Amino acid sequence: MYLAINVVGLVIFLAIGYAFSKDRHAINWRGVLTMVVFNLVMAWFLTSFSVGRAIVEGAAAGFNELMKIAYVGIEFAIPSMVKVKQMDWFVQVLLPILMVVPLFDILTYIGVLPWIIKWIGRGLSKLTGQPKFESFFAIEMMFLGNTEALAVSSLQLKQINAKRNLTLAMMSMSCVTASIIGSYTQMMPGEYILTAVPVNVINALTVVAMLNPVKVSPEEDTIATMKGSAMAEAEIGDVDANGEPKKEPFFSFLGDSILGAGRLILIIAANVIAFVALAALINKLLGLINPWLSLEHLLGIVMYPFAWLMGLPAGEAFQFSQYMGMKLVTNEFVVMGQVTDTIKDFAPHYKAVLTVFVTSFANFSTVGMIIGCFKGIVDREKNDLISKNVGYMLLSGILVSLLSAAMVGLFVW
Repeated sequence: MYLAINVVGLVIFLAIGYAFSKDRHAINWRGVLTMVVFNLVMAWFLTSFSVGRAIVEGAAAGFNELMKIAYVGIEFAIPSMVKVKQMDWFVQVLLPILMVVPLFDILTYIGVLPWIIKWIGRGLSKLTGQPKFESFFAIEMMFLGNTEALAVSSLQLKQINAKRNLTLAMMSMSCVTASIIGSYTQMMPGEYILTAVPVNVINALTVVAMLNPVKVSPEEDTIATMKGSAMAEAEIGDVDANGEPKKEPFFSFLGDSILGAGRLILIIAANVIAFVALAALINKLLGLINPWLSLEHLLGIVMYPFAWLMGLPAGEAFQFSQYMGMKLVTNEFVVMGQVTDTIKDFAPHYKAVLTVFVTSFANFSTVGMIIGCFKGIVDREKNDLISKNVGYMLLSGILVSLLSAAMVGLFVW
């Protein structure tokens, strides 16, 4: 019975995308169905076949090894905070980012990561029938994150029309960044984290293909050639004999990357502390009205129908709906922190759908980050269109998370 409900839920989530489409007649159903089938096959392969499970488990183990290496540096600086029975969340999850972010930046600097992104993006475009740049961007944000991918692609954003810019803003709600996956795998089952990442990529394309279908002519279906982000080029100033921006010296680049990683840690920590404290304050005020009232309960009521459609028993569905709501109004780290000590005891299906649902940046605060990033890149017309469609951005992020969780959940019981 629960499997049947899960299947119905998947169909309903797709129907919501159709119902809220800006132009239903323009939806490329062949492309949408191709992506849905491909994603189901990929989710099935990664969760139900020994080879697929070995791939995601190996990738998760790789990220865990990266984290262990990062602890060597942390232990050198603050051994009293590492050599303990249970490390604090800040040390265990966030401080390793100081090594992982520069590692991915080095791969970008030497050209390895851009090469991987380019060719996977081209293959994805041919497979899904989606425009080349949208497919490229889907892969780009999987490795770099939303604001970083937007910055690197700023020249392209200035060239394409406002409607395609809105598509990219909506897609940006559903990404993660490879440099933070290691932190996720310290708190949630790594095999489901690594399954969620590629499934989210395809679903981001699927959802925007329904919500905001855009027809791109062959002349427009290009990817701008650039040495770096347009913003970086403007900041560097110096150019070579061909008039192209000079490449920043490696150690200067590395120093900037490490400082950027430090700022990222502080931003995440500040957000988590503030959101947890604000949630506690809201619960305190609601408790004065009625001891039963809490932010989790209210969010649970709102999100319950969607949680039940995941194929969960009533009790588990209500708990899951509370986690869903909490993730949307705070962020994924808050939910991961709440369940990290108990998730090993959850039923397999519940564990899978919860992990996949929270593996994205889809929350209210991300909307502000994306709008702010576009404001610094594109003209007023494009930025105004994005600002007027905040609801569509949120809907896109939520639908991608729901679809991904439902797809993976079909094969884990």
